[in-house]
Amino acid sequence: MQETFTFCRICEAACGLKIHIDEKGDISEIKPNTEHVASAGYACLKGLKANEFRDSPDRITSPMKRVNGKLEAISWEQALTEIGGKLREIIQRDGGDALGMYIGNPISMSFLPPILSNAFIKSFGSSKLYHTGSQDCNNKFVVSERMYGSAHIQPFPDIDNCKFFIAVGSNPLISKMSFINFPHSRKRLEAMIANGGRIIWLNPRRTETAKSIGEHQFIRPNTDVYFMLSFLHVLIEIGAINHHSINAACEGWESVETLVNDWPPERSAAVTGIPATTIREWAAAFKSADGASIYSSTGVNQGSHGSLTFWLQEVINVVSGNLDRRGGSLVGKGIIDVARYDRFDPQKPKQTFRLADIPLVMGTVPAGVLADDILTPGKGQLKAFICTSGNPILSCANSERLRGALQELELLVAIDLVESETARHAHYLLPGSHWLERPDMPFAFISMLGTSPNIFHQYTDPVLPLKGESRDEISIFLDLCRKSGFPFGGSKLLQFAINCGHLGRKLPYIGKKLPDFSTVVLAIVNRVSGFGSLNKMRRQPHGVLRKNREIGSFIKGGILTPTAKINLAPPEFLTMSRALHDKFESEIQDNSKLKLISKRDRYSHNSWTFNHPSFVKGSRNRNYLYMNSEDAQRRDLQEDQWVNVFNAQGRLRVQLAISNDMMPGAVAMTHGWGQQDASSLAVASQAKGANVNILASDGPANIEKISGMVQFNGILVEVEAASELATAN
Repeated sequence: MQETFTFCRICEAACGLKIHIDEKGDISEIKPNTEHVASAGYACLKGLKANEFRDSPDRITSPMKRVNGKLEAISWEQALTEIGGKLREIIQRDGGDALGMYIGNPISMSFLPPILSNAFIKSFGSSKLYHTGSQDCNNKFVVSERMYGSAHIQPFPDIDNCKFFIAVGSNPLISKMSFINFPHSRKRLEAMIANGGRIIWLNPRRTETAKSIGEHQFIRPNTDVYFMLSFLHVLIEIGAINHHSINAACEGWESVETLVNDWPPERSAAVTGIPATTIREWAAAFKSADGASIYSSTGVNQGSHGSLTFWLQEVINVVSGNLDRRGGSLVGKGIIDVARYDRFDPQKPKQTFRLADIPLVMGTVPAGVLADDILTPGKGQLKAFICTSGNPILSCANSERLRGALQELELLVAIDLVESETARHAHYLLPGSHWLERPDMPFAFISMLGTSPNIFHQYTDPVLPLKGESRDEISIFLDLCRKSGFPFGGSKLLQFAINCGHLGRKLPYIGKKLPDFSTVVLAIVNRVSGFGSLNKMRRQPHGVLRKNREIGSFIKGGILTPTAKINLAPPEFLTMSRALHDKFESEIQDNSKLKLISKRDRYSHNSWTFNHPSFVKGSRNRNYLYMNSEDAQRRDLQEDQWVNVFNAQGRLRVQLAISNDMMPGAVAMTHGWGQQDASSLAVASQAKGANVNILASDGPANIEKISGMVQFNGILVEVEAASELATAN
């Protein structure tokens, strides 16, 4: 029996794992690593079942080509030669932007693939990198660019020392929070309460977290921006603004002050459902707390006001004197200070999407315009697409339209572990790697942004060898460049070195000892960052704690705007905020209508967990529509009844779950379901869940222009009883 250590790569928690490998070389058990410097014995059930996902009987372990509608196994040489030739043909004919690429989860939680995917797509002269950020977090990047000078500056709450914490649209007991490394969330939140802290959960659903820890307040979906305006209004009213901090480190305060003057809590209560007295009490507690922070997560990001809401949140943390303060909101420190190398220049011309004046965010194209990019003729029309570890048919808006669009491509290549709902339409399916099979370091949020109260560094070798003929994604990128004749990253010198390494690893005896490209790059990053050799890190299997940024040092020397001051009033946000008055009136008119939100579940993660038997056992083999009993009675609906959920965009059929954890007027569903057509997935294809994203609208007219994000939360829907047909399913 061999014991080894690694860390999980499915979310920001990056929990340390202890793995037992038996005499056959298989994993016999995965346990939380009690000695890990950050997670200290915590891991969720998805991480503890990692080997079962890796060893799924439905895993693809050899290259596949679609012939007469069916995938057939072929050699790597044939696959790479044919794909490389087709890429070369398309790009020579239509230009580099005829090629696009999508990189999804969980591979985005590894260190190298998200970084090198950008270099890969640029190898072909393309700017078409699609990323999951436009589904759930681009708003945070654009706000940080404008306010702090770089998208890589992402403040996070110092929860371990906070005395008053407001969390909007977050459920850490299930999702572990976003943009922060926060394992052991229950233990740490309970410790905050025990130390005299106070927690407010603001959510249209009484979440698992809210039922266990702290206080809960309902808020009507997609009205978070009005709460933020009113909360800031009251902070000004009660003298909770730190003018010394504003004068020393900020600009634009007068414009913000004028804006929020129109939004007393008595006004916003009409749409948020939060009493004005409640907001005033919270503001007083926020003012008096020795360290306070307001935080928002995916539930806010995916609304129609994601950028404005996050901007106001950051303004609140700044002007109340809680940014860069113990117990407030902190700014981390990366192993490399990437923020200084990627500053936002407001004078620099924006790179925009070809069909509309939609700026690219961190060099990526919004996934909400992917179908338009494929279907709309003209210069730069998408003809070839490489989908890496992603399932956009289930994770993007207007899924049925996107499904049809992907079938119009001349070349669709999927790199994945299984034949997913997206991969089943691919011309070629290439077997990628599971994270247990990759060398790695903590992904960018931890390594490069330092978004962690207990920041750490770690290196892991592959725990297991690649299964069958599978290859790691980076080597596939390199091989496609070599076969198509386009140098990786656009550098002929780099490509020459890569080719030499490729040939060297074919040599007898010595070849097997030579490191692959990924290991070489990780070794370089490790040394440049001051952690020494990989061998040195191998002797630290539980990770090493890093020293974080000193409190106060960000305000004094870390702001990267042209004036070296925090920009509290970026012009784009002031312009967007002027439209809130009209939208407020629309919200009042919609008060009687149902709004749909997303729901997280401990047994699911995006779309890739539904092919695991124990994760979809019994009543968990489908997603439900969760509805308050008042709303159900008003529509004469019963528990477990089949209902139609619909709007102008689409219609789906699900079972009803009546729960007074839902706010009246709000309904919820878990996303990622709907794989009945993926016949190669023995378990997922038999599940009964529905794809909720068919109800979300895509296209340039339906995205938040500044962030490129579509609306997934707060969507207006109608619900009615479905026919009895097939209710026995």
